[in-house]
Amino acid sequence: MKTRGNTVLITGGGSGIGKALAHRFHDLGNTVIVAGRRMEALQQAIAGRPNMHAMTVDIDSAEGIIEFAQRMVTEHPALNVLVNNAGIMRFEVLDQVRDLQDAEATVTTNLLGPIRLTNALVEHLSRQPDAALVNVTSGLAFVPLIPAATYSATKAALHSYTVALREALKGKIEVIELVPPAVQTDLTPGQATREGYLPLAAFIDEVMTLFQQQPTPREILVQRVAFQRNAEAEHRFDEAVTTLNAFARAAIEAQQ
Repeated sequence: MKTRGNTVLITGGGSGIGKALAHRFHDLGNTVIVAGRRMEALQQAIAGRPNMHAMTVDIDSAEGIIEFAQRMVTEHPALNVLVNNAGIMRFEVLDQVRDLQDAEATVTTNLLGPIRLTNALVEHLSRQPDAALVNVTSGLAFVPLIPAATYSATKAALHSYTVALREALKGKIEVIELVPPAVQTDLTPGQATREGYLPLAAFIDEVMTLFQQQPTPREILVQRVAFQRNAEAEHRFDEAVTTLNAFARAAIEAQQ
């Protein structure tokens, strides 16, 4: 993937990993558009940065995504890189009947959102030089967090979808998967300061180093996420499920 001179769209770009990626790609000389629901957060993300732009999008709305994509291509016809980063994580209780509203919202945002936006922009991207598509999944795609079962499942599905896209778009769009471990962001309450989670700045430093390798790895894997990504291949999957969930439970309880 070319890392300079692109026009890059990053969803969920108003905070967390999306915002940090936006700033680092902008620092490399790219035009960057951050998209999300809250214009106030997006404006803060682009403040003082020429060639950064903010656009609102309701990633949960099929019609809204089509309209957004049309607006995007009209206002930024040089768009050649899409980063599907927007996502939500909700904790769930699985051993009793519950309202599935959170689970359904997670599927809509984390899985249908990237599928719909990629579909809306794929023909445009296919016509662009140096086109790339980056899907942000999670280490939880490979070893699930039990209290976030639906989140983990959506990321596993997005991993599979990304593998298929890579083959389907070969020769047209470079398809890359970014796989974060547990990172200190505001994805869940208290996570930004949670002990044992990878600091956001350290994560982004390592990520950008990997993006600038030639050729760019098809999976951007920081060292911390190898424990999850390689668990099954290394025949330690059951142990990894137990270890990861015990670690997460202890880290959350320590903040209570």
